[in-house]
This record gives sequence, structure tokens and C-alpha cells, in this order.
Amino acid sequence: MKLKKILLGALLLTFLCSCVSGKAVHAMESKKVVLNTLPKSAAEIKPASSPQQTAAYAIASLVRYTEDEEAGIAMLDVLRGPRPLNNFNKQFLRDQLRGKEYTARSYFDGANPDNNYTPSTPYTLTVSENPYSYQNEGYARLLLKSGGADNPRFITLRLKPSTGEWYLWEYEGLLAGIRIPAKDDPWK
Repeated sequence: MKLKKILLGALLLTFLCSCVSGKAVHAMESKKVVLNTLPKSAAEIKPASSPQQTAAYAIASLVRYTEDEEAGIAMLDVLRGPRPLNNFNKQFLRDQLRGKEYTARSYFDGANPDNNYTPSTPYTLTVSENPYSYQNEGYARLLLKSGGADNPRFITLRLKPSTGEWYLWEYEGLLAGIRIPAKDDPWK
């Protein structure tokens, strides 16, 4: 019994010390990013000073890709900075979005299977952070909620310290399957 009290006291002391040092675990925080219109070309976007804004531009670029492949690739290349898409990346995009053009739109608020993934306007994206989002220095691993998935998906951004801009690092998990739109569901 005495050992149990000592262990409990040690755990409590460890927790309190982590709170004092600023390492306390905090709840998931969300930020809204609003795009009044969706950009149509690489000239309309750039890596932003916040990872949330770059994440929003990434989603807009994926939407544009489903409308105009070349324009979407050019936009993604801007967001990827010194790492433009290679042939493997381009094939991955084709494979994941072919026949599933609604996937990218599903990340905007209001888009869900019942309305065939038609987002509300202005286009709003909810970007969330968890206690591990900034675990690796210079990287932000953020979560985006899809109206067609049960769990949020990760997007990773990388900071370029010399400019303070956040670049698209990993986005492939955003393209995983989601529920099909109502218009394509034979059970509706």
C-alpha cells in the first residue's frame, strides 16, 4: 500500500513538473482558414507563413487538379518548393483521384456524401493540431477532417527557416478512400 502511494506521488510530481516546464499535453486546437474563391493557377498561390494556410492551398490545388491536371500539378509544385512532383507522384495522383474527383472537395466545411461533396462558400477548411503536431522541429503534422471519413487525415508541412514559409511535405494520406457521394450510391 505504501509503495502504491509513493508511485502515485511520483506520477503526480512528474505531471506537475511537465506542466511547469510548458510541456503539458493540451487539447486539440482547430483553426479555420477561409478562401473566398478557389485559386485556379500557380500564380495565385504561394507557400504561406502559417502551416494552416499552406494546407488550405494544398487542398485547393488538389481540387484544381481534378479540373485541370496541368494547373493542379503546377500549383502543387509551387507548394512543394524545391521538391517538385516526380513521375511517381503524378501517377499516384492520377490513380487516387481518377473517378473520385470529390475526394479533395470533401475537406471543405459543409461537403459531405449527402450533398455530393458540395462545400459551403466561402470555402472554409478546419485545420486541427494535436499535442504531437510540432513534435519534430521545422515540421507541422496537422489534421484535416473529411466529410466522407470517420477520422481526420494528416498533412505534413515543412518550414523553410530562411523565409518563414511553410511548404507541402506529405499529403498522400489525404487521398485515401472516403464514402461515395449520394448520386453514385446504388443504395440511396
